[in-house]
Amino acid sequence: MKVNKWRADMQALIFLLPFLFIYVLFTIWPMIKGVEMSFYKWTLIRKIEYVGLQNYANMLQDSAFWSSVWHSFLFVVLTTPTMIVLAIILALVANRKSRLQKFYRSVFFLPSVLSVAVASYLGLFIFQPYTGLLNSLLHLIGLLPGNEEIFWLSETSLAWIAITLLTLWWTVGFNFILYLSAMQDIPEDIYEAARLDGASDSQIFWQITLPMLGGITRTITMLQIIASFKVFVQIYIMTGGGPLDSTRPVIQYIWQIGFRQNDLGYAAALSYMLFAILLVLSAFQYWLNNRKGE
Repeated sequence: MKVNKWRADMQALIFLLPFLFIYVLFTIWPMIKGVEMSFYKWTLIRKIEYVGLQNYANMLQDSAFWSSVWHSFLFVVLTTPTMIVLAIILALVANRKSRLQKFYRSVFFLPSVLSVAVASYLGLFIFQPYTGLLNSLLHLIGLLPGNEEIFWLSETSLAWIAITLLTLWWTVGFNFILYLSAMQDIPEDIYEAARLDGASDSQIFWQITLPMLGGITRTITMLQIIASFKVFVQIYIMTGGGPLDSTRPVIQYIWQIGFRQNDLGYAAALSYMLFAILLVLSAFQYWLNNRKGE
């Protein structure tokens, strides 16, 4: 039996070797080189000199970096709770039996098939002053006087609103599908028993549906936090990180340091600080999930 098990394990390993080779080559090895790079003065052309922990020391005093970390954290706060609430509402609508059920599911999920660049340029078209779709609509219905414009992408608070709305519209479809799938896994017998006991729709939602969505909600929260911390393209296209870097996320700052200022060593150090932040958040979420599961 042990010989057969050993032979089966070796056969499985042979099939896994191509994947393991690619994974090590394109994931593990770049991570190792990234750690090495963070200890050097390293440009796009070549490795210049060993600086030890100097890049990390500079990072602790880099107010622009910590400001960009705060911007990413703010984006997490703006998008994560709103995303969860919106995804649950859409899933409830699409889960109700009606003639439009298939239509709802298609429409709610459709934006998520767009690439981030396409979605971002659509957002740019919508929120532009003078020629943008939103301002034109506000002019049309009379909520905005003809001689006034709202500069959605040029004022910090409005820019965050525009970026958040665009991100919610573009990404809610994935979370909507997860919630819809979780709702369909809830046994119908529970709902029937609750209705026989005289429970109202609101009581069924708060006492049955929402608690049974707790597991998927914790998973979506963790995924959404990580994804929000890695935001870059939609902000870069819509505002460029402005006005005055007030919407610049940490990924954009790292990119600017590495490829605009030609300092890959320092950019690598910043990247590993971001990795540490995400690792701590993921560990906390994992601990919270286990605690609630006990």
